[in-house]
Amino acid sequence: MNYLPIAPPFFIALFVFFTFVALLIELRVVQFVYESVGVNPRLLLSLLLLSFLGSYINIGITHLPPERIYAHGIVDFFGMPYVVPMVTEAPGTIIAVNVGGAIVPTLLSLYLIVKNRLYIESLIAIAIVAAVVHTMAYPVPGVGIAEPVFVPPLIAALAALFISREHAVPLAYAAGSMGTLIGADLLNLDKIQGLGAPVASIGGAGKFDGIFLTGLVAVLLASLVHLGRGHPARR
Repeated sequence: MNYLPIAPPFFIALFVFFTFVALLIELRVVQFVYESVGVNPRLLLSLLLLSFLGSYINIGITHLPPERIYAHGIVDFFGMPYVVPMVTEAPGTIIAVNVGGAIVPTLLSLYLIVKNRLYIESLIAIAIVAAVVHTMAYPVPGVGIAEPVFVPPLIAALAALFISREHAVPLAYAAGSMGTLIGADLLNLDKIQGLGAPVASIGGAGKFDGIFLTGLVAVLLASLVHLGRGHPARR
């Protein structure tokens, strides 16, 4: 199942923000991404781009019993317009996994946690983000579960800075990505039935925007953390 998770203008806005961050790295404005994250800056950007493009792809894993299904259209939640796809092949609600909003962020998060040995720190940070997101996640008819777009990156950044300033960047990404998936999606699977959503995508509409922004915020956080330490600019 292929469709944009959010309305095209906002999808384009996210891409513009991604391009801006990529330009900062190329111009060496964000100086310390590799040291802070433990991933080559261009590899990190490639993974973020893969996450962005992968948001178009949803892998169906099961479906719920038949019910009234919303037709193709746009559903607005907290000012963010989400796309409701038209599904005619299968009755009921299809449960799917979004490649860009779930699979790629989860794999990258696990890599960062293991590479930086953030086992305990990540459990605490993910639990904080999951708890906050879960309290704000809301069932949206026709879409599934959604939460305010700026909640995951802001809470993840604050939690990461408080728990481990030294590893704030990888911790923010892992906490924001996995905390959102757990708090918004996995803990609300029981609320999907009855929403009339043709597709309920884990990491898809209602979560992808927050998860993708978490990645960009984590990259920008790399520069802020090192500026706070008083590191001289590299040449």
